[in-house]
Amino acid sequence: MFRAAGPGDLEAILGLYRQLHPSDPPPTDAAGTFERILDSPGLHLFVLDRDGAVVATTYLNVIPNLTRTGAPYAVIENVVVDQSHRGTGLGREIMAATLQAAWDAGCYKAMLQTGSRTPATHAFYRACGFSPDAKQAYLARPPAVTNP
Repeated sequence: MFRAAGPGDLEAILGLYRQLHPSDPPPTDAAGTFERILDSPGLHLFVLDRDGAVVATTYLNVIPNLTRTGAPYAVIENVVVDQSHRGTGLGREIMAATLQAAWDAGCYKAMLQTGSRTPATHAFYRACGFSPDAKQAYLARPPAVTNP
């Protein structure tokens, strides 16, 4: 079942994030940050639940906009399917539902970035409807932050 994350999903989501970025240290205030995300309009943390277990997650950010007739746009982050469920179609399922949530919110586009160089990851995003040729992404980080 695709659904919005709730207060009881924090540990499962953090477990998925550890699969995404295994070398990241734990968040300093995970519970507080999670609560702020859940309470913030326009921020949507989704999960895919199979028999009571969270097996995938996405994070949809709907951003208000003053161009494009005022239509918001979406940024999708932290797309993770549990390692033991990859290749089973759950990634496409959660991405389709996440994109539908963006369209339902009136977004005129949805964007995501990936740091992966794995061809299968790029093929997955193309299969979900994303084009790598539409825009060029640039990334800046504060000087004191190193890229893991």
